[in-house]
Amino acid sequence: MTTASTPADVARPPEGTGTAGRAADGAAQGTAGAYLRHAAGRLGGAAVSLLAVLVTSFFLFRIIPGDPVRAMTHGVPTSAEQLATLRRQFGLDLPLWQQFTDYCAKALTGDLGMSYQFRAPVGELIVQKLPATLLLTGVAVLLYSALGLWLGTRSAWRHGSLGDRLNTGVALTLWSVPSFWLGLLLIIVFSVGVGPVPGLFPTGGMESGDGSTGFAYVLDVAHHMVLPVLTLVAVGYAQTLLVMRSSLLDEMGGDYLTTARAKGLRDDAVRRRHAVPNALLPTVTMVFINLGHVAAGSILVETVYSWPGLGGLFYQALSVPDLPLVQGLFVVFAGAMIVMNLLADLLYPLLDPRVGR
Repeated sequence: MTTASTPADVARPPEGTGTAGRAADGAAQGTAGAYLRHAAGRLGGAAVSLLAVLVTSFFLFRIIPGDPVRAMTHGVPTSAEQLATLRRQFGLDLPLWQQFTDYCAKALTGDLGMSYQFRAPVGELIVQKLPATLLLTGVAVLLYSALGLWLGTRSAWRHGSLGDRLNTGVALTLWSVPSFWLGLLLIIVFSVGVGPVPGLFPTGGMESGDGSTGFAYVLDVAHHMVLPVLTLVAVGYAQTLLVMRSSLLDEMGGDYLTTARAKGLRDDAVRRRHAVPNALLPTVTMVFINLGHVAAGSILVETVYSWPGLGGLFYQALSVPDLPLVQGLFVVFAGAMIVMNLLADLLYPLLDPRVGR
């Protein structure tokens, strides 16, 4: 004998369906909430770091020996009244605490002050020099990050082989070489010429200044970029290689790789689809730090090759010292690193859900 179904029985969902749905929704909300808490914490840390950069940039360069006003008027007969007028014009006659509060108030609104030596806004000078730095270091960072990831993966997967020992030895050697020394060496060999090796590349600068346009101008700039990019790549790829190699070696003993091989996956597929993605977290940090260097540039390399970027501008500012320009560049350099590290922290939970829980 069967029992007739009531409307309540018909409307009732299958047992467990509502509970499972609510559990799934709760898990999704919990994951989203954990990520938001993780992001909020990282954003707060970045804000504190930027505030610390502002404080450091002001007081750090105040201890540099030298009087900016006397340096600017060096070799020019200047009376005491004129020196006092210049100090008053640049605000150097104010108490230190008032200089600091004025600097912070302007910096938070994007006003980085007026350069002493160029008599121009610091922000405008940075914008003028930024494209040259982005071009040089951007190309170099892309090249040595890709090269380091590729060689680091191959070295770890074949650790102990001749290729691994050779790659690691070359990387450690180049990592220990000062970039300015390597740059000078490359200039001597490939710009000036040594013995049978002729001078193939310019000794410095970004262009020949011969008035070339279009594709000829692009080739001219690329010709000037070869040695500085080679210097940055030679010194920079080693760190990415060593970090990727170490991280992948830690993953190679994982049980999940043994399971993947037991399923019949080829060795290349195991490395590409399982091992490398799990080894990327430390390398992601390194790549984002390298991207931060794109804005910071390379002071030594740009100075050695007379590259008209932010690194050369920073060197010029230090020689005076041009305090507003030095402080503005320091804030830009440090701010770029903080922002890149923040982006890496926000990306971590997307690559590995265990992070941030």
